[in-house]
Amino acid sequence: QVQLVESGGGSVQAGGSLRLSCAASGRTFSNYRMGWFRQAPGKEQEYVAHINWSAGSTYYAGSVKGRFTISRDNARNTVYLQMNSLKPEDTAVYYCAAAILGREFEYWGQGTQVTVSS
Repeated sequence: QVQLVESGGGSVQAGGSLRLSCAASGRTFSNYRMGWFRQAPGKEQEYVAHINWSAGSTYYAGSVKGRFTISRDNARNTVYLQMNSLKPEDTAVYYCAAAILGREFEYWGQGTQVTVSS
């Protein structure tokens, strides 16, 4: 069973930085893609970024491109989301997700809160 555990959320002022971590277990993830999504209060879930575990290729939503960086550590089976130049509109619960390549995201973490104050 795939397990995803996020950490690293918190409160920060606008312009600050946070790094989220997602520890993955239960599978060999070489044929998976790992993603980050977020959901703000009263809003729909929003795609943030994803990475193809084996190739290391990365993809971003336009709203975070240039500010956020997704990466993975093979040895630790961990995916990171480095968030710089944070804005109040980045405030949300951030979720880590996993999917077999070619399939929809189907495994989700419990979420971690990110709050950015102006």
